[in-house]
Amino acid sequence: MNICITAAIAIALFGAPMAAMADSPAKQVKSKMGKTIDDLGMTPLSFASANGEKLNYRQAVLGSDAPGDYALLLFLHGAGERGDDNISQLINNFPDIMSYCRKSKMKIVVLAPQCPDGMQWVNTPWSAKSHTIPEKPSMPLGMALELVDAKINEYNVDRSRIYITGISMGGYGTWDAVCRRPDFFAGALALCGGADLECAPRLKDMPIRFFHGRNDTIVPVSRSRDMAKALEAAGSKKFEYVELDCGHFAWCIVYRDAKNLEWLFSQKKK
Repeated sequence: MNICITAAIAIALFGAPMAAMADSPAKQVKSKMGKTIDDLGMTPLSFASANGEKLNYRQAVLGSDAPGDYALLLFLHGAGERGDDNISQLINNFPDIMSYCRKSKMKIVVLAPQCPDGMQWVNTPWSAKSHTIPEKPSMPLGMALELVDAKINEYNVDRSRIYITGISMGGYGTWDAVCRRPDFFAGALALCGGADLECAPRLKDMPIRFFHGRNDTIVPVSRSRDMAKALEAAGSKKFEYVELDCGHFAWCIVYRDAKNLEWLFSQKKK
């Protein structure tokens, strides 16, 4: 774990090693996690909205033979994984999530959409100390939520067990999604992102655990500290904020700790 933190800070400050940058996304998944794309069992697909816009995504449907209804997880990647290869979004510790779901023998639909180049899950500067939630979600986030709605109907998903998590740019996306749909998700894990503080009262009853590295040089740690204060002021008893002794790459720690995923999937809407 200490190696992960050290490497994360070095990459955040100085950039990825040249050899790693030269590798294809598929090779990066293999070198970072010891898994191949095929090992993850994520089918490459594309989702088309009603107005013809398209969003690439990966999907896994686990536990089809198990009794009961499916749960659903939406994973939102960070800025460095944007593109159109439909692979890069799986690089940064996403395999830890898949490993947990398989070992736990979950019956779950896992969705990992890929934000296109030049776009964001939330249209706000990441270095800003605050932002106001846009009137409408960005095109990629809006389509990701449409995708979730479609999969709920396709797989008869248990609406009391819909989850979301995201890292960095995806942390912003996670906050944005739960603010827009405070009664929709059973629980959320938000990593090194930021939210509109005015949305805190909407999230009073939302189980959310969020994390930030105190040495983050990319997204100010004040974004999470301020949201923790806002949630407390709103009277929330269902949030937990954890500040980690690391830089920006908090996901190296969070997703490798099974207790965080255990907490997330234990949440259930009443």
